[in-house]
Amino acid sequence: MEIKEKVSLSDMTSFKIGGEASYFVLAKTVDDIKEAIIFANNKKIPWLVLGSGTNILVNNEGYDGLVIKIDIKGITGLKVGAGENWDDFVSQCVKNGLYGLENLSGIPGTIGASPVQNIGAYGVEVKDVIESVEVLNTECLVLETLSNKDCNFGYRDSFFKRPEGKKYIITHVTFKLKKEGKLNIEYKDVRNYFTEKGIIPSLQEVRNAILEIRKGKFPDLSKYGTAGSFFKNPIIKKEQYEKLLKKYPSMPNYKIDELNVKIPLAWILDNICNIKGVRRGNVGVYEKQSLVLVNWGNATSDEVKKYAKKIAISVKQKTGIDIEPEVQYVL
Repeated sequence: MEIKEKVSLSDMTSFKIGGEASYFVLAKTVDDIKEAIIFANNKKIPWLVLGSGTNILVNNEGYDGLVIKIDIKGITGLKVGAGENWDDFVSQCVKNGLYGLENLSGIPGTIGASPVQNIGAYGVEVKDVIESVEVLNTECLVLETLSNKDCNFGYRDSFFKRPEGKKYIITHVTFKLKKEGKLNIEYKDVRNYFTEKGIIPSLQEVRNAILEIRKGKFPDLSKYGTAGSFFKNPIIKKEQYEKLLKKYPSMPNYKIDELNVKIPLAWILDNICNIKGVRRGNVGVYEKQSLVLVNWGNATSDEVKKYAKKIAISVKQKTGIDIEPEVQYVL
């Protein structure tokens, strides 16, 4: 294991933004992670875990500590190394006739990041198919296994994003998938895809549909700097939604429970704030999906944060709804 000094992080994030890490290590094994933690403790510096950098915004001033990039590979049954590519694993599962992950096709990132964010798309969340998560407790350097319930999953949230979960580093994730399952094509875009194409849904066809839909909505990561959907869809009280409905009769919603509904933020940004495709200097809202902020070439972390704040203020002023970023800030 080699610990490097002064390594640029902009090359390791999909936003293509970020300064240097004081120290950097590529951890291919659990022992590598242990050595990295011991190094950080001896240096009395903080450490940060990095996957493929697809859901973070790194400060241009860099990170004054140790960045541990997880590169643990290997698939044994449905137990998968945290460094494996997410979509490669989804593709493999679909080819093997395993149901459960197909709606999560095309999401950039690693296996290890999936439970942290409780990634979700097109009516499915990864919490529904995770059996357990193997973690390294960095306080005692011992491996532990957390059940699905232990992970305390929420909407784009989990135990790992809270203070008590910060001491754990994910090494492997075990999934529970089915050989015979029910396809989920209830999401509007997916349902419309099959209606318009006249295609009979199958496991592979659902994956193909998701990939095509995503391609039409999200920028090509090889060409643009972006972290995908920048904001979470807000969940509000049903009473608040009913009041907004009087002002905006066509505002859609998705029922969460008897008291709460989820509002598609993109609809608000498109129809109320009118910001789709609007650019401010080096940062802009993607013209095909207003949840996505794009670095057009030389944007700084401050520019992105300021633009995101302006969007949040606009939504609050026009609807009374508070929104929060899905992207994690590394400051």
